[in-house]
Amino acid sequence: MSEGILPWLASALLLLGGVTGLIGAIGVLRLPDSYTRMHAASKAGALGAALVLAGVAAASSGAVSLAAIFALVVLLATTPLAAHAVSRAAHRAGILPQTGPLGDALARASRRQDRP
Repeated sequence: MSEGILPWLASALLLLGGVTGLIGAIGVLRLPDSYTRMHAASKAGALGAALVLAGVAAASSGAVSLAAIFALVVLLATTPLAAHAVSRAAHRAGILPQTGPLGDALARASRRQDRP
């Protein structure tokens, strides 16, 4: 019975990962500034890739499962760090976000650090 379910699970994971990646790509095209675009790319891209890698691990039945799981761990560990580093560098370069009623907390924090 489990041999019949595993291909369906792998197919569902691959399809869901592809749809999640597509939604992230649409977010990159539609969102207003670089920070929200980066958020869509990093979060949806990481989740989509994680689902695809989980689907690959399920479809391979152990042949490349360990490699897919290792790639999944590396992806989930590095994607948030990279997005944070790039957004911090963009803020320091003067690319300001479109802010709402709460304002820009990072700019307020950097102004406090500049004071003697």
